[in-house]
Amino acid sequence: MKPAKRVTLTFDNGPTPGVTERVLDILSAGKIHSTFFVLGKNLESPGGRKLAARAHSQGHWIANHSFTHSEPLGDRPDAEYARREIEDTQNLIGALARPEKFFRPMGGGGLIGPHLLSRAALQLLQAGGYTCVLWSSVPGDWKDQDGWVEKAVADVAARDWTVVVLHDVPNACLPRLPEFLDRLESLQVEYRQDFPEDVLITRRGEVVSPRISQIIA
Repeated sequence: MKPAKRVTLTFDNGPTPGVTERVLDILSAGKIHSTFFVLGKNLESPGGRKLAARAHSQGHWIANHSFTHSEPLGDRPDAEYARREIEDTQNLIGALARPEKFFRPMGGGGLIGPHLLSRAALQLLQAGGYTCVLWSSVPGDWKDQDGWVEKAVADVAARDWTVVVLHDVPNACLPRLPEFLDRLESLQVEYRQDFPEDVLITRRGEVVSPRISQIIA
């Protein structure tokens, strides 16, 4: 019997009141656990913090996706910027974090290249014992409402284990998320909450990816 396709669902750029709670309802109905890569600035509001706490209480992992999501770390290489974007967010995540601290750099549309990390950012991730997580499918839910589901399904069908990036922000995955999950059910996928080796850059602070030289500015 052919092994099922494996899928790890992740949601970036939230939490967003009016969106994230509905995403959580849909995931709960499907008994699916995911990782929410949150923005520090969104955790500063009571509503955002409450949503992150709810996601955590329902078994989802809360991870770090920078504070402002304004400029890729590799495009602004000073150490203080990296510290603010990474550490200030981690401090706000606080007790919602896993023992293995996950960080995902801003991708600028899902491209993988030297804009992702500065040397200062990598040194901070190493010193702080972070696991840096990339992706294998960025279907563009925030910019292509007509095509993202088909693209994501095609990505899943083409790989043994796909890490899908969706967004719990307005005008992104929410309207078609149930449809997407129905399509995955028809493929009989196995949902995973962990990450395959090929999307990891560091693990608990140790560089584990041969691609490291490709993503350091």
